[in-house]
Amino acid sequence: MTYWLLNAVFLGLVAALVIAVVVRRRSPQLRAIAITMGILLVMTAVFDNVMISVGLVGYSAEAISGAFIGVAPLEDFAYTIAAVVGLPCLWMLLGSRRKDSNA
Repeated sequence: MTYWLLNAVFLGLVAALVIAVVVRRRSPQLRAIAITMGILLVMTAVFDNVMISVGLVGYSAEAISGAFIGVAPLEDFAYTIAAVVGLPCLWMLLGSRRKDSNA
């Protein structure tokens, strides 16, 4: 199994969450998502490169695409994208569980 195939599962679930949010006519805060995405992608690039460079993690050459940002395979960034897009959508679908104390 390749890392892109594994990523497809996670990104497919995120796509389903996005569709569910759009169908319910809710609008995620795109500016906040974009800012968060930029920050976390930079952090992922830095920390993945450090972890791989010091030998903390390694990847099978047969399971990666061969595209890299530094020494980090491009596939590593899919998890960051899935989290940044998926978590706000999940939050919007689940809604607030608190009861309004002013009611």
